[in-house]
Amino acid sequence: MTAFPASAAPAPPTVQSPPRDPSQAPRTDRAPHTSSAASTSPAVSPAASVAVPSPSPSASGASASSGSSGAARAERACVAELRLSAFAGHRRVRLPFGPLTLLAGPSGSGKTGVLRAYEALARLAGGASLDEVFPDPAACVPEDARPDGQGRRGFRIGCTADGPLGPVRLDIAVQAEPELRVVGERLSAGGLVLLETALRDPARRTVEASWHTGGPAAVTRAALPDDRLGTALLPLRVAGRTEGQRQVLAAAEQMVVALRSVFVCAPRPERMRAPAPVDAGRLTRGCDNLAAVLWRTRAECGRRHALLVEAVRVGCAGPVADVYAEPAGEGRVRAVLDRGNGTRTGFERLGDGELRYAALALVLLTGPGVLEVDSAGEVPEALQTLTVLVDGLDVGLDPRQRAALLGLAGRMCERGHIRLAGAVSDRAWTGEEPAARMVDLVR
Repeated sequence: MTAFPASAAPAPPTVQSPPRDPSQAPRTDRAPHTSSAASTSPAVSPAASVAVPSPSPSASGASASSGSSGAARAERACVAELRLSAFAGHRRVRLPFGPLTLLAGPSGSGKTGVLRAYEALARLAGGASLDEVFPDPAACVPEDARPDGQGRRGFRIGCTADGPLGPVRLDIAVQAEPELRVVGERLSAGGLVLLETALRDPARRTVEASWHTGGPAAVTRAALPDDRLGTALLPLRVAGRTEGQRQVLAAAEQMVVALRSVFVCAPRPERMRAPAPVDAGRLTRGCDNLAAVLWRTRAECGRRHALLVEAVRVGCAGPVADVYAEPAGEGRVRAVLDRGNGTRTGFERLGDGELRYAALALVLLTGPGVLEVDSAGEVPEALQTLTVLVDGLDVGLDPRQRAALLGLAGRMCERGHIRLAGAVSDRAWTGEEPAARMVDLVR
């Protein structure tokens, strides 16, 4: 029994990318986390072939085929498309992603679900187990999904990663009930299936995997755990002796690097007002420790701090000469605005919109070393892209703050080191920044 249809899905569109630098070959020395499997239930029945709408011309770039020698290819691996074949409220959905992507739609249209699926893939690529990534797997199953005769229900998600190899596709099928487990996974590039897994024996806590070899034997078969992403485990199992094996390793690395280095930003103004421990480390997703990060970054990079002050000056009411943290006693610091006239305003006095705006501006102007991110440490930082996911990007922001934040995001994303995907309820956002790709979700 296989979790995927035998026929190959149509090749997905990808964003237009700069030409590849021939001197930057993909690395194949990744060593991701491993673990034993843990479940004992049969496979999810395969979903029907996905009928996918093409994105509008304004929302998609030129397609880059890995089989054409003249196609433009990205120097850094990045996610170009997210597929929700059957996930929460989504079925047969393909969503294009660019450097700056805005998910627009009313409440209930599934914006949060899209970002949750993206984050789930990122965590799986980083080596997390299924139960860590999906603590409530039943919530990911479409409401209209009916269990089969053995009580099995599940969901399917996938993505396409663009990069030096061209488009690489990953699709996974997850059984949510009666027990959580991966029952099918497929990694492919250029029309060639490089890895495929399927549940053969429900009594075993493994799936049967086969990957491309290109040697005397067309494929290599082995058992992989059913609670992890097989693509992230390949560098531990593939020797890389043949050209085919090296192709598998390179594709797996491109996918893992594209998915990792994700920062989910969900600023909580009520907690940002309180002093933070000075040794709080990197910025958390709730930005609770914003004051501690300001204490650190102001001294580390004067140029970026000056850009932050400039951004805060636009987004906060009143004059702003500087933004910094000062001691607040008991090993804590508090964030303040220097008004330039001898007056200092603590962040505890700022409005929710001002605090959210300041936190998002700081995130866009920093990087993995400052944010709580699971980055691919074995890959040079110049070949990685930080992706920031923000649900409710427009919450609490007025038109002035919105325009300033989008302008900053457009400038930072244009450089290629950072990407932003944000959910907004007001479609008016999408017309204010030419660099933004709008993905319109309908209820």
